Amino acid sequence: MNSRETGESAWVLDPILEIPHVRAAVLLTRDGLVSGFTAALAQDSAERVAAITSTVQGACRTAAAAFADAPVAQLRQVVIESDLGYILVAPTAHGTCVAAFGDPEVRLDLLGHRVHSQVARLGEKAMAAAPRAADGGPLV
Repeated sequence: MNSRETGESAWVLDPILEIPHVRAAVLLTRDGLVSGFTAALAQDSAERVAAITSTVQGACRTAAAAFADAPVAQLRQVVIESDLGYILVAPTAHGTCVAAFGDPEVRLDLLGHRVHSQVARLGEKAMAAAPRAADGGPLV
C-alpha cells in the first residue's frame, strides 16, 4: 500500500499514484485538515499541503465569482503549473478534496481524469453511507 493511512484514504489515493510521474497525493477536508496522504510525504508536509490547498481553493472560488461578477462560484478544479510540476486539486460535493502532485512529465489529462474519477467514487460512497430519513431525504 502506498498510502500512509489505511482504509478510507488508501482506496482513494493509491489509484492516483498509478499514473506515471505522479509523486504524491493528499485527501483533505475543505477546511484544510488531512484525512490521508501518500508515503512520499511526511506528516508535517501533508499537513502543510492541506492547509495551503484549502487556502488556495478559497481564493480561487472568490476569484472565479469576482471575475463572473457573481456572489458565489462552485469550484470544479484548480491546476497549478510550476517548474517542479503540476498540482491538481478537485473538491467533492461533501466537503473533502483530493490534491495530487506530478512532476513536469506527468500527463495532465490522465491525472485529471483519475483524480476526478476518485472524487466521483468518494461522492458515491458518501451518498451510499449518508443516513436517510423515512421519506428518503437526508437527516437533519
